[in-house]
Amino acid sequence: MKITRLTTYIVPPRWLFLKIETDEGLFGWGEPVVEGRAHTVATAVDELSDYLVGKDPLQIEKHWQAMYRGAFYRGGPVLMSAIAGVDQALWDIKGKYHNAPVHQLLGGQVRDRIKVYAWVGGDRPSDIVASAEKAISDGFSATKMNLTEELQVVDHLSKIDDAVERIASLRSAVGNKLDIAVDFHGRVHAPMAKVLIKAIEPYNPLFIEEPVLSEQLETMAQLRRNTHIPIATGERLYSRFDYKNLFSLGAADIIQPDLSHAGGITECKKIAAMAESWDLALAPHCPLGPIALAACLQIDAVSQNAFIQEQSQGIHYNQSNDLTDYLSDPSVLHFSDGYVDIPQGPGLGIDINEDYVIERSKEGHRWHNPIWQHGDGSIAEW
Repeated sequence: MKITRLTTYIVPPRWLFLKIETDEGLFGWGEPVVEGRAHTVATAVDELSDYLVGKDPLQIEKHWQAMYRGAFYRGGPVLMSAIAGVDQALWDIKGKYHNAPVHQLLGGQVRDRIKVYAWVGGDRPSDIVASAEKAISDGFSATKMNLTEELQVVDHLSKIDDAVERIASLRSAVGNKLDIAVDFHGRVHAPMAKVLIKAIEPYNPLFIEEPVLSEQLETMAQLRRNTHIPIATGERLYSRFDYKNLFSLGAADIIQPDLSHAGGITECKKIAAMAESWDLALAPHCPLGPIALAACLQIDAVSQNAFIQEQSQGIHYNQSNDLTDYLSDPSVLHFSDGYVDIPQGPGLGIDINEDYVIERSKEGHRWHNPIWQHGDGSIAEW
């Protein structure tokens, strides 16, 4: 069996899908995307196709090493996301070839289902209580919220007060019915991060995500030592070599590799195993589409340290298409009582509606994250 073609589809709201075909009629789907750089990653996939066409799709580890080590300049979001989507699609093919789910080929599942959380609020947090109450009515018992807007490296304490009011009002409204994770989104710099963390500790967040940027792992490690709240990070780390520094510094309690950014299933399985040796939890990052989520669930299925899964159903980005719109059978990713069952179909366990993908790709997208500015005109972290 040989790979014959790689086809990418840029589809709303901000996703990039990849189909890999073979000369025996088997095909697989992947989701190689950097949010805001979909066209760039599509070009990277096209460049990888020069190597992949004509190769045996079942030799996944060898192809991963060739795509990674065959590049003199390696790593980073674009290349690793391109590799990730290819890797997902090759595992999808391999599972279909053996008529087994990917998790079965990785050793078999250690859990039948995994807890998922819902996003509450939006990019600029507002209407948080209303969306949290809807999450409860939809059966979720865990949520995540953006806690702050833009913050200067040192900023007014009134902005800390505003952030505290958001989580305080939510905790007051829902009590302990919800686990509330908070995302600093890398918007907070070291001088303010320690102030903000101490201010929200009384409201017992499930975890604090990206309290500072992942470039500041030394600072993150210090923040972790000074709080009892678990620290989570990892969506902007792209390989086990990036994670090696996080582990050695003791910078986090929860790691969040993204299956569409950090080299796909092959690499994230290794990252998850490394984390287990440090007794760290796994919560894969996934505000993306159904293929990315299906790939995450394969890793969740075989990782003892996985405890919760991010997903994008109803997230504020998904206005033109939502998580399951591209699936022939949306029930495969149905949430019940705040959990999703591990897919049992061959490969990634989902069936993509290719006709709908092709139709929506005619519209495509050029999504970019907003560029924020501080009051003095300087660029702020989004």
